Amino acid sequence: METLHKAIIYLHLIGFALLLGGAVAQYLSGRLRINMAMLYGAATQVVTGLALAAPLRPKSEPDPSPVGLVIKLVVALAVLAMTFFSRKREKVNRGHFLAVIVLALGNAAIGEFWL
Repeated sequence: METLHKAIIYLHLIGFALLLGGAVAQYLSGRLRINMAMLYGAATQVVTGLALAAPLRPKSEPDPSPVGLVIKLVVALAVLAMTFFSRKREKVNRGHFLAVIVLALGNAAIGEFWL
């Protein structure tokens, strides 16, 4: 059970890397648009986040805060919606693009410092 939990955490980190790495690469290119790495990263984050919130975690880990889990889910779904519905646009607004990055970083902070 513990190995499965660690594997899901690993996949969750890969989703974060895809989301943030894709965003940084796109930002540095000078063309603000949602790329597939960002979309796949956001989707991976939601799916693996739900799996991590399931009550199948090892006994050695404390139960996370239910409020924190709900906030993380809402933020993750917002990021997924922001990437999914804007994926076909040739250009997204700078504020929209930066909001995706800030929300992703904020969600990681919630997971690390609150849960």
